[in-house]
Amino acid sequence: MYFIIVSYLLGEFILEIQYLSKEKKEPLEPQSKILFTGLDAAGKTSIILALQREFSKIALLKPTRGAQRRIFEFLGREISEWDLGGQISYRISYLKNPGKYFDGTEIAIYVIDIQNKARIPEALSYFKDVVEQFRKLEIEPPIYIFFHKYDPALRRNAMNEFKTLEVDLKEKLRKSVDYKYIYFYNTSIYDLNSIISAMSEILLNLYPKAELISKTIDEFAKKVDSEGVVVIDDNSLIIGSYYRDEETKNLLSASTPYFLTLNDSFQFTQVMPGKIEEEGKMVVQRFGRNFIFKKLNIRGAKTSYYLLMLKGDPNIDREDFDSFANIMTEILFK
Repeated sequence: MYFIIVSYLLGEFILEIQYLSKEKKEPLEPQSKILFTGLDAAGKTSIILALQREFSKIALLKPTRGAQRRIFEFLGREISEWDLGGQISYRISYLKNPGKYFDGTEIAIYVIDIQNKARIPEALSYFKDVVEQFRKLEIEPPIYIFFHKYDPALRRNAMNEFKTLEVDLKEKLRKSVDYKYIYFYNTSIYDLNSIISAMSEILLNLYPKAELISKTIDEFAKKVDSEGVVVIDDNSLIIGSYYRDEETKNLLSASTPYFLTLNDSFQFTQVMPGKIEEEGKMVVQRFGRNFIFKKLNIRGAKTSYYLLMLKGDPNIDREDFDSFANIMTEILFK
């Protein structure tokens, strides 16, 4: 159950979505603020919707009005996600009230439409404005710049042109500000893995137990003789992975979004009610190996977790799987 708060203040809209439960909640760690900003039509909201697998909404998107805020959980920590509409009137409001919009930012994601060359100078100018607000507030969050709409078709048909543009943009952005923590990703909603990988890497930097999770997954993969294992949550965020080689990494990275979407379809259509929960896994045979997708029973979790693995044998020992789920529960919530 959830409720929506819409505030209208000084000509600015702030939309906040909060989820309610009748059960008494255990206190979580303080919220971590992640800020999406950039020009209008850069694709900020599309990135967020793609992670939620709300693909039907992307085609119907209208310009974001003011600041939209959503709270979700990642590895037991509450993440406060701010999506700042990029129209010029809103950008002026943000710069006039930096404490309201930029203060407390732990991670900043600055989105640039790589295809809209005419607006790149404007994007560079606003980037400098954003960094200046961080200086005024005496904060220095890492800034992750997404060269967005870097679609697969561009990489195929105009690779050299956009590679040159990418190199030139990186140089201009670095020279435009004296800022230590700037990182770059190429993303596209038509390459969902590019968004999943980027956001997963970014958010794992907030989590002190990420290395322990990675080691636990490594040990489990070797114990069950799996070529690769990915553990992912219902927000499409990878919390840990193991790959025996680069080929395995490419296979699992490319297939993870499709298994999540297929799982959504089964849940939505309620095919054979109750049977999905009973069996709890999908097995797809391809390239002489088995892709196994199974829900993890993480006690106390407010979001669902899934495991995707690649192995020769389609079977998983129930005891090994339950033991792995129990260890993950201990790491995440104890």
